[in-house]
Formats: sequence, C-alpha cells, structure tokens
Amino acid sequence: MAKTTRIFGANSVKFKSKSRETAKTCWLTSLARFLRLPLYFLVALLSIVGSPVLAKVPSSINSSSQLSINLTSLAVPTDAALLLEQGKVLYSNGNFAKAIEVLQQAVQIYKQQGENLKLAVALSNLSLAYQQLGAWSQAQQAITESLNLLQGLDEKQNLQILAQSLNIQGRLQLAKGQSEAALATWQRTEEIYKQADNQSGVVQSLINQAQAWRTQGFYPRAIKTLARISQTLKSQPDSIEKTVSLRSLGDTLLVLGDLENSRQALEESLKIAQNLQSKADIAASLFSLGNNARKQNHKEQAIAYYQRTVAESPSLLTKVQAQLNHLGLLIKDKEWAKVQTFLPSIESKLNQLPLSRASIYAQVNYSQSLSKVKSGVLQASSQSFYSGFSTKDSAKLLASAIQQSRSLKDKRAEAYALKSLGGLYEETRQWAEAQKLTREGLALAQSSNAPEITYSLEWQLGRLLWAQEDIDGAIAAYDAAVDTLESLRRDLVVNKDIVNQDVQFDFRDSVEPVYRQSVELLLQSQKGKPNEEILEKARERIEALQLAELDDFFQDACLQGQKVALDRVVDKDNTKAAILYPIILSDELQVIVKIPKQPLQSYSTKISQTEVEKLLIKLRRNLVDPTATKIVQTQSQEVYTWLLKPIESQLLKSGVDTLVFVLDGPLRNLPMAALYDGKQYLVEKYAIALNVGLQLLDPKPLVKQQLRALTAGLTKPPPGFPKFAPLLAIKSEFDGIAKAGVSTTSLLDGDFKKKNLESEIGAASFNIVHLATHGQFSSRLEETFILDFDGQINVRDFDTLFRSQGKTVVELLVLSACQTATGDNRAALGLAGAAVRAGARSTIASLWQIDDQSTAMFVSAFYRELKSGNTTKAEAVHRAQLQLLKHPNYRAPSFWSAYVLIGNWL
Repeated sequence: MAKTTRIFGANSVKFKSKSRETAKTCWLTSLARFLRLPLYFLVALLSIVGSPVLAKVPSSINSSSQLSINLTSLAVPTDAALLLEQGKVLYSNGNFAKAIEVLQQAVQIYKQQGENLKLAVALSNLSLAYQQLGAWSQAQQAITESLNLLQGLDEKQNLQILAQSLNIQGRLQLAKGQSEAALATWQRTEEIYKQADNQSGVVQSLINQAQAWRTQGFYPRAIKTLARISQTLKSQPDSIEKTVSLRSLGDTLLVLGDLENSRQALEESLKIAQNLQSKADIAASLFSLGNNARKQNHKEQAIAYYQRTVAESPSLLTKVQAQLNHLGLLIKDKEWAKVQTFLPSIESKLNQLPLSRASIYAQVNYSQSLSKVKSGVLQASSQSFYSGFSTKDSAKLLASAIQQSRSLKDKRAEAYALKSLGGLYEETRQWAEAQKLTREGLALAQSSNAPEITYSLEWQLGRLLWAQEDIDGAIAAYDAAVDTLESLRRDLVVNKDIVNQDVQFDFRDSVEPVYRQSVELLLQSQKGKPNEEILEKARERIEALQLAELDDFFQDACLQGQKVALDRVVDKDNTKAAILYPIILSDELQVIVKIPKQPLQSYSTKISQTEVEKLLIKLRRNLVDPTATKIVQTQSQEVYTWLLKPIESQLLKSGVDTLVFVLDGPLRNLPMAALYDGKQYLVEKYAIALNVGLQLLDPKPLVKQQLRALTAGLTKPPPGFPKFAPLLAIKSEFDGIAKAGVSTTSLLDGDFKKKNLESEIGAASFNIVHLATHGQFSSRLEETFILDFDGQINVRDFDTLFRSQGKTVVELLVLSACQTATGDNRAALGLAGAAVRAGARSTIASLWQIDDQSTAMFVSAFYRELKSGNTTKAEAVHRAQLQLLKHPNYRAPSFWSAYVLIGNWL
C-alpha cells in the first residue's frame, strides 16, 4: 500500500521578490546581480513554481469507487478514502476552506480506526490546505503530527510517504521565509527518494532545492542544479517536473539578465504545461514570460501575457501579482484612465488573499502604487479622475500589512511594511511619525539580516533628518546607507555565488539617488566654506556611484585587482594632468578639480538637472552633423563655461597639458574635445582622457614597449545587420598601422570570428588589439556588442575574450568603427563597460560612426605618434585629432571629436 499512497503537494512556492525595488559592479555581480531586475513592485515578481495538490485515494480503494463528486452536494461519505478524494477535488478547484472541513473528517475517522499511515497522509494534505489559507499555526501543527506518526512507523516501508510529507513541510518553511530550513528539509527528501529508487521524486526535490537556493540569493547554484535537471528530463516524456524545472531555470536566468535564454526556457515550459493541460503551470509560465517581456521593455507583449495569466490561473495570488505588474506598466506610462478602471479589480482580489508573506508584499506594493497614482494624477492636474483616493487608503493597507506581519512573526515583511508606511508619512511631511516608523523598521531589518531593506530605511531616515535640517544626523544616515550598499558589494564580490533576490531594484530609482543625494548633502554642508575633507568624501562617493552603475549594467563583478589612485599619478608620476569631476545634481552642476600638487577645490553653476540634460541632448545631436558647426560652438561654449571657465587661468599657470575627466550621467555621451571657449576647441589646448573612477590599473606608459598589435575587421557586416554600412577603408586602415612600424597580425572578414580572435590572443602576447568593425554601445547590456563574421560578440564576453593571455594585459584596445545607440542618453555607459570588461589599461573608441576614410587617417596618425617617441596615449590621440581638424575636409567636430580615450592616458 505504501507504494501507491501518494502525496502530490511537493512543488514549492517561488518568491521572486521585487522586480525592482531598485539595483553585484559589474557590482550587480555585486550590486547588480544582487540588485538585479527593475524593482517594479516587490510582490510583482512573487509567483508559484508549481501548484500543489492533494493525495490520491490509497490503494485499498478500488478504481470503481473513484467516481466524480458533485461539489455542491452536502452529503458527506463516511469512507475516509472517499473523503480524501473529495478533499483533493475541492482543493484542486480552489475551495480550500471546504477541503479543510472534509480532510478534518478524514483525519478523525483514521484516528478512530488507528490507521496511522493513512492518518499521516491525511494530516500532510490538511497542512497543505491550511497553507493555502495562510493558517500557518494549524498547518505547522498538522505537518508536525504527520511526521511524528511516520517516524513511529517502519521508515523503510514508508519512504515515499515520509518524503512527500517532508516536501510539504519544506513548502511551509519556504512560505514562512525559512529558506535555509526548507533547503535542509528538501536535501533530506532527496536522499529518501534515492533510497526508494524514485527518480521522479529526486528531480522534484532538486527543483525545490534550487528554489531554496534562489530564495537565499545563490542564483548560480540554482542554475547549475536546474540545468542538470533539465538535461536529465530532456529525453523523457512531458511531466509537471519538466515544466516546473524549465520555468524555474527561465526565472533564474531572468534575474541574472540572460533574457534570451530565459525566454527560450520559459516558452518551452509553457508548451509542456499546455500539452499537460495544467492550468496552474500554464498560468505560472505565462506570468514569467510577462516578466521577461517587461524586462526587455516589450510593454504590449508583457501586458498580453499578464492578461492571459489572469484568465488562466486558478491561483488568486498569481492573478494579483500579474495585475500588479500590469498596473506598474500603466502607471509608468501615465495611462490614468486605464489605471482608474484597473484598481478596483486588484483591490477586491487583495481582500480575498490568505495570509502569507506574499499577500503582505502584495498589499504593500498596491499601497505604493496608489501613492504613485495620486502623485501622477496631481501632476497631471486631473484630480477628478480618481477622487475616491486618499492617503488614508494607503495607510490602512500598510497598517494591516504590519499587523499581519506580526501575526506571522515575519520581521522582514514587517520591516518592509514599516518602511513603506514611514515613506507615506514622509510624503505628508509628518516628520515625527515617519521617523518613528522608520527607526522601528530599521531595527527589525538589522536584526533580520536584511541589508536590502536596511539600506533603504537608512536612506529614508537620512531624507527625514535632512528635511528637519539635522545635517549631521542626515549625513550619518546617508553614510550608513552607502556603507550597507558597499558591504553588499564587497560580500558579493568575495562570494560570487550569491545574488540577493530580495534586492531586485531599479537602479536609477533606488540606488543611484542614495549616492547622488549623499553627495549633494555633503557639498551643501560646507555652507560656502570649501572643506577638502568633505570634497574628498564627495569625490569618492561619486566614483563609488560609477562603479555601482557598472555593476548594475553587467550584473557581474568587474573591477578587481590592484589599482592605483589617480592622485598618486598626477602628484608624483605625471604632474602634467589635472582631474575634473563634474557632478549633475538636482538644481546645480558641481565640479570638483584636482590640479597637481594642489588641494581639491570645487565650484558650481546654479542650473537644474533638467536644463543641463536638455542642452546636452541637443549638443550631442548636433555634433554628428558636419553642417552644424556654428550651433555646436554656441552650445559647447555653454558647457565649457560650466566645466572649465572658472579655472582656465589656474590650469594655464599650472603647466597642465592633459585633462582627465570623470564624467557623470549624460555628460559621458559628449566628447570633451569639442568644448569651445569662444576661440578654440578644448582639443587645441589639451590632450584629453576619460576615466571611470579614482582608481587606475598600474599606469605604465606604452611607448617604452615594443608594439605588437592584433588587428581584426569586417569590410561588410554579417547577414542580418542591414543597418550597418560596408567599411571599405579597413585595408588602408590596417596598412597605416603596419606602416607606422607596429608589428601586426590580421584577421580580416571570414577569418574574423570570435573563436579565432580568442585563439590568437591566447597564443601570442599582443599589447594592442585593434578592431575595425561595427559595434554599438548602449545602456542596455544585451544591446552593447561588436560584430564579427558570424554575428554579434556581446560585451559580456569581453572578459574571457581579451583576458585569455593569462597574466599578460592588453595595454590598448581600439574600437574604430563603433557608435553609441541612437536616442540612448546613457549609451556611453556601455562604452565604459566595454573598456572595463575587456580589462585593457586603455581603450580608444568612437562615440558615433564617422567616414571610414577619415577614420583610416586618424588611425594612421595615432599609431605614428605613438611609435614616434616619448608620447602618451592621450597626446597621440590629441595630435591625431588635430591633424583631422586641420584637414580641409574634416574640420567639423563631427569628424575628429568622436574619438575618446578611456583609462590609462600615459
């Protein structure tokens, strides 16, 4: 009998927490892997991995007894086995309360009959039904009683039932936020299934373990487990285990930013679920596909998936989660009329959800959505559109969420709800109450080891203290928030196997502002009296922001190894360079400057961030037009006035010949060489370089070494990339490099493939890699690539591609025909990411594609200058640009200013 008595409640709940509450560097290996998806709404990505159902009738009941049951009938059979079957049907139809009544009767009958084995089955199923209603204490009591009964029986004869009951216990533990306990339970379950020679049970246990790993943030471990499972199941017939494992794999890949492989796994999961006609699994796969489409900014496709999820899902929670994500998209696009019709449907479902962490997060995120609706409507001056809304509605939801968290004894959920209620009081300027709630939440988050909530509460506390003019207290709170974020980055860089799934943040909403506001607060605290210690702290913080941006971009830890502070270089090794840090703040543009052997200084221009960005966008658009020289000069002179006018005389007196810019935000999309002082372009006075932060890989000059270059290029783009034009001057470009005296090995057209490039770099010691091929830099990782003969090489692969020489480092990477993505105001982030990911000491690239004849001329001039003598890379770029500027055909900035040098300028 033990062999055929089966419990089906083995699949676990999957908590894919906040889409982006907001942002591992490459810190998203650090703070990107760890701050991964956009934090839309935390509940937005909670979903059910598999739909648990109840036990089948034990084998002592023959098949003729298993008749369909009229669910509306009040007649209750006295046979406990039929009660179990009826409970299963009721449960499967979502009538959990009635299922509990029926299962309780079965439990009583089995107790009276002394049928301990069947009693254990009934109690496990009863626990599962209680879990669906959030009745955690009753669920715990039932599963504990079941396991106690099983331990008193012959374990060898009842391995299957013991394993199935343990699965249900693991599900309860995970639902209550006890992921480590759930993992241990499912590892024990796996061993039991192995003893019972039940391969299906082993697979099921591994799927659950992968979910527990994910819940703890161990995403790479989860992927390895799931990939192994998927491979095992590949040749087997369709099964629930197969669709669940593929869906879990797809969800995990989504969190890690591998969107295409994620989509493929999810589509396969959906196909199998449809073949099996499993409504719960169909809905779960549709929901995950909606999240994938949302991550790719495919709004209409995402909405269609969410609507299908609501139509298909038997789970009320999954319906709510899909609708919350759908709502988030409508709010983002300010579609207030659609929002108005959408809110009542979500609210009615919220009120029916059983108590759980998932339902609490749903309430909190719905409340946050209501606040965004109110704010958006007021800004749109359409207050009549949703006159029924009041702040009290959000406050009531959050107060209820706090009470429910306390009843569950879920400190993490309570801290999250307290943060949100404190934020609501912050909006209404009720400082004392907001501060009290924030401090309560902070204490809970710290005691629960929830750094992703801790930092946001520290940030909130900083804002509150700042608003009350407690500047010292505010600085301390912001420092604590930054320290928490940095500690997360350090921990995650040390342990690359950890990704905190609860930190699925929208970087620009919930991480970047912490750094930027902190810098603004620090600079404001000077009160007009320059303080070098504060300036140093502000500079370090804006550099930390740049590292965080790269982490968020790559979702991987990039910047590691020995670095040298730039100040040491300019004060001791290269006293001819000054470093400038322009910082765009909400209502002013600050510039911090380091001139060799002088203390830090700063100056500012009172101008809003909106105005700055508006001018920069216009200037960037005009720079690519050779006929727009006059307007370029006018606009770039304004930027020059902001950045350089206040110190131009100091720079002249200091003897500086190189300017190193650590640029902020959309300034990175502009070539500093094109700034105009009214008479001359900046390139006519200085060599110019860019840097991603205060630190620099060991700055050794390239000119003292023998130059050996690997050159690779495509004269025609590969099939499927029609928007890229032929590059007919590549051969003359390569000839120019060779004529300059550089030893070259070339891969042209059909020879230029990723595997050949990697093989050549691994086989020989090249200090220069020069790629003459189309490419694109974007603020989106998947849209940042170069082309080879076979198609795309994504920037994600640069680390293995260019670092395969072991200890040898590529000194210079040249990307001579690339461009930043059109219309992407943060596209240069991809360029900085390419430079960092390649691990080259220096990178030269173009911000936009220019005439390939002028490119060939620039490249030839650059290598001649580099080979000619004691010339820095920055100076070689500078002189090559001047040669173009003086050429009658290429005087316009659109030709010569596109090239930028990133990294080591020596």
